[in-house]
Amino acid sequence: MAITIALAGNPNCGKTTLFNALTGANQYVGNWPGVTVEKKEGKIKNKKYKKEDVTVTDLPGIYSLSPYTLEEVVSRDYVLNENPDVIVDLVDATNIERNLYLTTQLVETGGVPVVIALNMCDLLAKRGIKIDVKRLSMLIGCPIVEISALKQKGLDELIDEAIKVAKQKEVKLPSEIFAKDIEAAVESVKEILPDTITEDKKDGTL
Repeated sequence: MAITIALAGNPNCGKTTLFNALTGANQYVGNWPGVTVEKKEGKIKNKKYKKEDVTVTDLPGIYSLSPYTLEEVVSRDYVLNENPDVIVDLVDATNIERNLYLTTQLVETGGVPVVIALNMCDLLAKRGIKIDVKRLSMLIGCPIVEISALKQKGLDELIDEAIKVAKQKEVKLPSEIFAKDIEAAVESVKEILPDTITEDKKDGTL
């Protein structure tokens, strides 16, 4: 079974390090169709996954899926239109609040299952800080695997989880995590929004 993993994350979160660690020399670089943004893809180098035929597509490093930059447009269009089997969202554990903004957007698209790779947890441990991964996973609604891309720790566990989620082909939206009045306000807005939104082909805005 061929599996495509889309690797997403903020700039400077260790995404390039993770991509190189996963694919090694089995990667190829070009440009996304019609734009100058670099496109990187590669096969998992670990022979353990040879039968699975796993391809990793490295999406441009972005802070959100809001289409203000060319990189954001490329990543958003890929997530919405190309249907990867699973998204591995690399989150910098030392800057988790900023990183989780993109995470919530990826999860809320509802089209592709997400696995969070919580990177640099070893640095937090040195500071005596521990993230409640089980609780965070429950709130966001997707699995979380603690890794160190630089030290190549937890990578097999991450790919195992990504393959498992990809094969399940189930997308779980996050549970209600806001206060009840905020959730009610969100629901009221959803009722007046149209079912579809037309994209402006000139500038990529919605």
